[in-house]
Amino acid sequence: MTDRTYYASHGGLPPQSALLTDRAVFTEAYAVIPKGVLRDITTSYLPFWEKTRAWVLSRPLSGFAETFSQYIMEVAADGGSDKPEPDANAEGVLFVMEGELNIILAGKSHAMQPGGYAFIPPGAKWSVKNPGRQPVRFHWIRKAYEFVEGLGVPEAFVMNEKDIKPIPMPDTNGVWATTRFVSHDDMRHDMHVTIVTFEPGGVIPFAETHVMEHGLYVLEGKAVYRLNQDWVEVEAGDYMWLRAFCPQACYAGGPGRFRYLLYKDVNRHMKLGGK
Repeated sequence: MTDRTYYASHGGLPPQSALLTDRAVFTEAYAVIPKGVLRDITTSYLPFWEKTRAWVLSRPLSGFAETFSQYIMEVAADGGSDKPEPDANAEGVLFVMEGELNIILAGKSHAMQPGGYAFIPPGAKWSVKNPGRQPVRFHWIRKAYEFVEGLGVPEAFVMNEKDIKPIPMPDTNGVWATTRFVSHDDMRHDMHVTIVTFEPGGVIPFAETHVMEHGLYVLEGKAVYRLNQDWVEVEAGDYMWLRAFCPQACYAGGPGRFRYLLYKDVNRHMKLGGK
């Protein structure tokens, strides 16, 4: 798979003549944030980040995301941060969609290009800077790490999607595959961020209903997605949040691949009696 693309919003505002009708949906079971929502006036700014703005796609909120937050970061030339993460218990994943990003992580410097993926364990010292002339745009997924006695904390790493062979789902003739950046049986990890790929016409052939919460950002293509009792159309640049146990399925619409960046919480017991 050599022709990968990664849709990244550039902000801006629609003209005054534009209709307000769009595909944005917010329910108790799921939310759809279409790419048209990612405008200049919906950005946030963060402490200790220079020449940077962010679109907050999800955050812990009663009736919404429970386990994670997800940002799209836009860092202008020479921007970045030497103090990016204020929470010592937070782990993170960065995924670059556009531009160049230099990250110093665990004492090593890495040049990240589109498709670049970095895992940042809790308590890690790291910094980032845009060395290019154009803005760099990347996802930053954050989660409070759930420590388990007897299990160590996973180590930091940086890699690129192009260096990983997708794993086909059984009995799908290769039309449905997952790119995994960590082993599914490494119990040190309490979240997985993967890339799911459907060839045109590929489907999830049943209504998945499971305890894992999801954040899905469409990198490429389009599909019709089943969310709870509704069918919604999604395309590159759209974001979906799915609550635990929300039924889900999809049909990839073509003419090209349908691909998305997927978050889910994994490998931990369910909390009993509250936090």
